[in-house]
Amino acid sequence: MSEYVLFTDTNADIHPSILDQWGVGYTNLTFRFEGEDRDYINGEMSGAEFYAKMRKGDVAKTAAANAETFKELFRPTLEAGKDVLYLAFSSGLSTTYQSSAMAAEELREEFPERKIAVVDTLAASAGQGLLVYLANEQKKAGASLEEVAKYVEDNRLHLCHWFTVDDLVYLKRGGRVSPAVAFVGGMLGIKPVLHVDDEGHLINMGKVRGRKASLQALADKYAELALDPGKDVVFISHADCIDDVETLKAMLKEKGCAEVAMVNDICPVIGSHSGPGTMAVFFLGKHR
Repeated sequence: MSEYVLFTDTNADIHPSILDQWGVGYTNLTFRFEGEDRDYINGEMSGAEFYAKMRKGDVAKTAAANAETFKELFRPTLEAGKDVLYLAFSSGLSTTYQSSAMAAEELREEFPERKIAVVDTLAASAGQGLLVYLANEQKKAGASLEEVAKYVEDNRLHLCHWFTVDDLVYLKRGGRVSPAVAFVGGMLGIKPVLHVDDEGHLINMGKVRGRKASLQALADKYAELALDPGKDVVFISHADCIDDVETLKAMLKEKGCAEVAMVNDICPVIGSHSGPGTMAVFFLGKHR
């Protein structure tokens, strides 16, 4: 079996230092604030600093990686005689997957003896990160590149993403709620409950009144959908709201979750669209 390297991108919301420990390669996706000349790379600005700027009204813009970025990322591994398996950010939210697939097609001509596989995770944030974690566990257990790719494809539609946001203004900017809904929701303390669907799109699934109720809704979804409550791997991501993480952990425990395996910061590229105060839980479920 040929040696291969697992790759992902920073939208998986797994800290680069952890990806390095796992031996997972990655590309940094970028963002910028309106009125500034420079692009920031994920990791150059702390989450606290990024979300503080957003709370002051600064607007961040993002850009997907292009094919050249992926060719530069994969080429050293291929030149070293190793194969490549890339687990991409959802094609329902970005063109990142399409760019990586284009790069892979061009590199196959340059390295015809090497395997280059690209899998659309149809996932985002630490949902993508959880798939990367599970894929890496399969790799560590001796699974081949083809076996790991199939594992991800077989399980990606069981990867549950349940989100809530604290302020509808950021969803309004992205066109996911109307200005009127955002205004009324803000006045009444309405919080949306969202998930990522089978096509990898972020979908509004309902609304509740108040922050505590929105966190409880996430825990309720875990109780409803989890495949193996108490034994499964659960990740939480948050956008500069660590105190609410402890609240959600306690709610999940009441629903049978034995332990949250990892708590992750939501990266600026994703946080620019959802805003500070975003909270999300990820786990394998009966369906999304």
